[in-house]
Amino acid sequence: MERGPYDEMRAADGAVRAHFRPLADWLAETPAERVAEKRREADLLFHRVGITFAVYGDAHGANEGAERLIPFDTIPRVIPKTEWDELAKGLLQRVKAINRFLHDIYHGQEILKAGVVPAEQVFANEAYQVSMLGLELPNRVYSHVAGIDLVRHKDGKYYVLEDNLRTPSGVSYMLENRKMMMRLFPELFARQRVHPVEHYPNLLLETLRAAAPPAARDPVVAVLTPGQHNSAYFEHAFLAQQMGVELVEGSDLFVKDGFLHMRTTSGPQRVDVIYRRIDDAFLDPLVFRQDSLLGVPGLLSVYRAGNVALANAIGTGVADDKSTYPYVPEMIRFYLHEEPILENVPTWQCKRAADLEYVLDKISELVVKEVQGSGGYGMLIGPAAKKSEIESFRSRIKANPANYIAQPTLSLSTCPTFVESGIAPRHVDLRPYVLSGKEVKLVPGGLTRVALREGSLVVNSSQGGGTKDTWVVD
Repeated sequence: MERGPYDEMRAADGAVRAHFRPLADWLAETPAERVAEKRREADLLFHRVGITFAVYGDAHGANEGAERLIPFDTIPRVIPKTEWDELAKGLLQRVKAINRFLHDIYHGQEILKAGVVPAEQVFANEAYQVSMLGLELPNRVYSHVAGIDLVRHKDGKYYVLEDNLRTPSGVSYMLENRKMMMRLFPELFARQRVHPVEHYPNLLLETLRAAAPPAARDPVVAVLTPGQHNSAYFEHAFLAQQMGVELVEGSDLFVKDGFLHMRTTSGPQRVDVIYRRIDDAFLDPLVFRQDSLLGVPGLLSVYRAGNVALANAIGTGVADDKSTYPYVPEMIRFYLHEEPILENVPTWQCKRAADLEYVLDKISELVVKEVQGSGGYGMLIGPAAKKSEIESFRSRIKANPANYIAQPTLSLSTCPTFVESGIAPRHVDLRPYVLSGKEVKLVPGGLTRVALREGSLVVNSSQGGGTKDTWVVD
């Protein structure tokens, strides 16, 4: 008999799992009207705080750039501490190996010489930045903030779905969701010990300061945003405010005497670390895109001179390219001499003739993704797609096979969720945030994203998904 998706709350025999019991008891004894009232209160509070994101690429173009509230579900996802500890070990291992890989491809290139990763995978990658060759970075860290997407399959095991290593977003929702739950349901937190996440901004600031040039005694950090029209602008402003640092746009910064400065009301101030939420291509119009109005002319020269740090580093995108993802287990073996704790999802690379043939033959059963795609765009979920969508995607793959990878359609685990009809299971994933400074750290939990439409496997907020608080409990 085909097993259904893994149920986070109930075992196969229908019994509530031990770590979910206090929550299940509370749900059973709380009137539905009270919970509905609390949900309305949450919506009102989120509107008041302005926790929105912009939607781009709407299928009909009608909502292009429209501001929306990310739906928030008031039933948390609960993970036992023992399970989390094992996950955390796997995440730290993975991010350490990826940072070693990034240092290597811009220095000795040992993994390429050993033939573990094909040279063309790196050198032909549009995210590979020749300007980073030979550049020594503090603590040899390239991806200071990594968001690793995990899914739980019907076998109960967690798998890494993808690595977000350039400008991973969503952490503000993790923090606001927790604040909201504590405000709405204080009695729930009294029933069991939920490990805190509120110290994330302090850890982030510590991580950014650790990236500062060695000469900076008391490093000045700033968050660089593309501006308020960016879909994640709320998060940029939120994190700057939480860390107590300045939120700046490219026009607020300038280069003088080999250093980066920001304009302030009391005159220019030197900046030592930029937590940038802008893609490589827009950072410096003198080196990358000449039409960029978002970056700072001359920034790369200051960076190469070692007078400013950028988090995440330029050129990090090679490692979060979906065609590099299949090599991460080998990176762990090569650099750390360990077996990977967390497994990858099986992946077919369309640039390989045999893989391409298989994908084109089985396309209606697979999930196909663009190698540089994000946010749920540029993706086909075969079993849920119309015949016309499949044929259109098939043509795109044939025209540029190297631009696509494919994976089996995983049965994402389900978590109880409030929907129109009451409480029902909905598919979820998990994005923990890993911080790499002098040490590699993470807060217990992460952002749980939930597919609110029945049967849907797409959890991205840009595609109608919502979020939940994630509880790691003793």
